[in-house]
Parts: sequence; structure tokens; C-alpha cells
Amino acid sequence: MSTPAGGGPTTTAQTDPRSPDSHLRGRTYAIFFDEVWRSASALAEGGMRRWALLRSDDEAGVIEAVATSGVLKATDHVDISVGLDENGQTRVDMTVTTDKPLFGIGRGRRLVRRFFARLDARMRATPAQILDASRRQSWST
Repeated sequence: MSTPAGGGPTTTAQTDPRSPDSHLRGRTYAIFFDEVWRSASALAEGGMRRWALLRSDDEAGVIEAVATSGVLKATDHVDISVGLDENGQTRVDMTVTTDKPLFGIGRGRRLVRRFFARLDARMRATPAQILDASRRQSWST
């Protein structure tokens, strides 16, 4: 838990390709950046229930949004990064910081899981297009 400058304690859920939790590994797609960017932006801008887009910058590959819950009145700050990995594949990572630490870890993890499930569905990503970022890809010509 951390304490932000202007408020109480927070909890963070963050993706990492090497996470032991499969829901927190983010995504590496064999799909063009532009398609992934447009799909992720559309989800943050109204495609996810109770999300509000704060800022997006396609050159920096950053999307910032706020998600609120109905019952707990929790506010989650969502940062999504979309970029290219070392192999030129499109990489999407996400950090969710919530202001309700008691519920935060599970809630953040669920938000990450739902976002990626909807992103996969929106792009109709096949298993062959969702790469395992924890394994080094070997490309042949």
C-alpha cells in the first residue's frame, strides 16, 4: 500500500509479463499497433462500464482513465500503455490504483482481467495473435 500526496492509502494492481498471476501478465499481440490503440481507446472512452477517459496520447502510447464502482464508491485510476516490444509486436500493460485498499487488490485484478477480455473480444484476437510475453519469441524467415 502507498499513500498519495493528497489522500489516504491506495492499492495497486500492475501487469508484468513475468507475473505468476496469469491475469496480470498484460498482453503482447501480433496485431498492428493502430488497431490495438483504437480498440483500447474505445474501451477506455465508453466501452467499459463506469469508466471515464481522462487523457490519451497515441504518440506516447498512454491512456489514462478513472473507473468507479457502484456499491463501494471506490475510485480506480487506470493507466494503460500501448507500445511495441523488442520484436515489434504490440505490447499492452496496465496499472490500476484504487483508493479502497481493503478491496483494492482483488478489484484492481478484476478490472485488469475484464479490460483484457474485452480488448481481446473487440479485436477478435485469436490465440495465435496473443503471444506469451514471458517466453522469448524465436522468429524464422
